[in-house]
Amino acid sequence: MDRNLSPDLPIVIGVSTRALFDLEEEHAVFKNQGVAAYTALQREREEELLKEGTAFEVIRRLLALNDQDRRLIDVAVLSQNSPDLSLRAFKSFEHYGLPIRRGSFTSGRPVAPFVKAWNIDLFLSNDDKDVREALAGGAAAAKLGPPPCVQCDPHTDEVRIVFDGDSVLFSEESDLIFKEHGLDTFLVHEREYAKVPMNPGPFGNFLQKLAKVREIFMRPDGVSKIRIGLVTARNAPAHARVIHTLRDWGTPVDEIHLVGSAPKAGFLQAIGAHIFFDDQKKHVDGAAEVVPAGHVPGPHDPEELVIVAEN
Repeated sequence: MDRNLSPDLPIVIGVSTRALFDLEEEHAVFKNQGVAAYTALQREREEELLKEGTAFEVIRRLLALNDQDRRLIDVAVLSQNSPDLSLRAFKSFEHYGLPIRRGSFTSGRPVAPFVKAWNIDLFLSNDDKDVREALAGGAAAAKLGPPPCVQCDPHTDEVRIVFDGDSVLFSEESDLIFKEHGLDTFLVHEREYAKVPMNPGPFGNFLQKLAKVREIFMRPDGVSKIRIGLVTARNAPAHARVIHTLRDWGTPVDEIHLVGSAPKAGFLQAIGAHIFFDDQKKHVDGAAEVVPAGHVPGPHDPEELVIVAEN
């Protein structure tokens, strides 16, 4: 069945400079004082290295999967910052050993129109409008917040990427049934369709490509450098459809946590996630205190916490 899932590699990631580096002070100057003041500040600090931001660690680890014979991950910078920042940014890439050599710098203009031009699979940004437009254009996209207070364990070469299910990996169909008809109807529906695979959500295609990379690094003991997790408010019996969907897609996950109404942050910290994606802002805000987290704008009221599970 065609669900618009394509496994072609490399994975192309677009990341804003503010997602990759800590540029909050400079961005405040840009917003409050304008382009001229911002440009002057960047020129003044041109020789200063940029500090690591929210997306830095996951991008570093993903790029480390490449070798001389195989390019599995490609990264382009898509930045609303001025071209003056490009000198400082590329100097910082070189210092940190990040092989990033391409990008777009637009001096305040939206970068979403360039997501398609770059053929982006995953777009990480701090700009809500760019993220929403990238999603509308068919890319997986998430709005990142500040870096977490807790640092992940550096003594491993794993890349641990964790997702929510409905409205992220899977379509919003089941979420909308819950929203419109309530929990009882949702559970009846999921029991009835337990073996009917769900359609992909905004991150479905990205998962397909990520699973391909995971397979490339799979060892005989069943462990890969890519570790994929799912932390979802679903629990039994609604979890069965998740398992059957992942089987149908050929995208097994390494771990799944059916947390119901429990906060997700503790599970993500225990996993040591290098990034987590969820469509509910309250889950993202809680997770962002302990792991890098991205909000995938979806069908829910950002102030309403939706738990599609029996307690």
